[in-house]
Amino acid sequence: MSPIFVAIDTPELDRALELATSLRAAVGGLKLGLEFFVANGPAGVAQVAKLGLPIFLDLKLHDIPNTVAGAMRSVAPLKPAIVTVHAAGGRAMLEQAKAAAPEGTRVVAVTVLTSLDASDLKSTGVGGSSAGQVERLAALARASGCDGIVCSGEEVGAARRGWPDGFFVVPGVRPEANGAGDQKRVVTPRAARDAGASVLVIGRPITQAEDPAAAARAIAATL
Repeated sequence: MSPIFVAIDTPELDRALELATSLRAAVGGLKLGLEFFVANGPAGVAQVAKLGLPIFLDLKLHDIPNTVAGAMRSVAPLKPAIVTVHAAGGRAMLEQAKAAAPEGTRVVAVTVLTSLDASDLKSTGVGGSSAGQVERLAALARASGCDGIVCSGEEVGAARRGWPDGFFVVPGVRPEANGAGDQKRVVTPRAARDAGASVLVIGRPITQAEDPAAAARAIAATL
């Protein structure tokens, strides 16, 4: 199966279904995030899931442990392949999120968003490099029973070495011909895959292409 999960970042259900239908033979799964989920809820996710591709539900859950566990139980009927939580929520939250997740769902902890760099982290009170923060949060996620982490392609190699059997989701992936957009730490799909990414999350380079399926196949051919 292709490691490419396409980010369907739209609040419009019809557009999401159109994209998903056109891409289902060219990608390995679909990522549905907050924008889509807030607009369409679980019912919208269920409609997209009917197309048969694995669903990555990118909700980045972050709250007190009991609330996050309840949210995880609420999405369980959707049987998502992957659900994200924020590693910064702490060990108890991560443990309860994993315990509440349905069988077969990977719980992955977001470490440092790819839209942030060291100066952004400093402004929030986190010292040191983004790589150091990813390392710390990856260790916490592993100790808490999570299946893996979300990190940028710049850190995935070190994360894989520290957690050989972990599951690594890498967003902020851009083919060489594409700009970084609103991301600050980006790598090419091939570089991320070679460094140890399990899943590559790619959005606009595919969804905004004239022929999204062709764009997805072209990226897959570089892996």
